[in-house]
Amino acid sequence: MHDGMPITVKVTEIDEETPTVRTIRFDHSFTIRPGQFCMVWVPGVDEVPMGFSSANSITVQRVGEATEALTKLKVGDSFGIRGPFGNGFTPRGRVLAIGGGVGVVPLYPLAKEGSVKTFILGARTERELVFAHQLEDITDLRIATDDGSEGYHGFVTGVLDQDIDLVSYDTICVCGPEMMMKGILDRLERAGIASHGQFSLHRYMKCGIGVCGSCSIDPEGLRVCRDGPVFTGDRLLNSEFGTYARDASGQKKRP
Repeated sequence: MHDGMPITVKVTEIDEETPTVRTIRFDHSFTIRPGQFCMVWVPGVDEVPMGFSSANSITVQRVGEATEALTKLKVGDSFGIRGPFGNGFTPRGRVLAIGGGVGVVPLYPLAKEGSVKTFILGARTERELVFAHQLEDITDLRIATDDGSEGYHGFVTGVLDQDIDLVSYDTICVCGPEMMMKGILDRLERAGIASHGQFSLHRYMKCGIGVCGSCSIDPEGLRVCRDGPVFTGDRLLNSEFGTYARDASGQKKRP
């Protein structure tokens, strides 16, 4: 783990996953556990947290200034990485993974190592499905799209309700939009298996090493960067999860 200065990496390959998502491969391999993240430093722009999609790649969606700059990088360009940070997923027994949008990214290494039995992948439209072709070769893949252009017409929770026996899985690993994850946690709670869920949270981060407190979640003050980013469902039941998060100034906002 590198808590100090970022390691400078050089872009070796860029894969266009969707019209808005790029996988950036680089010339340094990190020792990661699936679900760990790094702080990515774009010189002159910003530093942002990002999940590893492999030991030597990140997968980026264009959503802000830093990610816009990352998606404009070319082979041979350089940027900085600090990490890996966080706890990652701890799969046990029969594993169900559920990824929404680029939430698939930290789950993908878990599937690649052979830990995932069933994978539910969601996106707004077929064109925005990330890693679908790779996942169908290594998991029992179920797809949901908001517009019905591929797979189930609707949200991933609809696939859960129609086709999945939740209690038959020992571990349910989830990453995606927070309201999607909250819907899944509600279902696990009703089934009496909230503790089987492992949810990867996204929060605003400044340092990534547990010092600044910007990513702390109420009421326990758990730091997403050090205590997470993956939390079991029972730990989240009485927290801010699915209700609010905090912006750069510490003000509450809808997740």
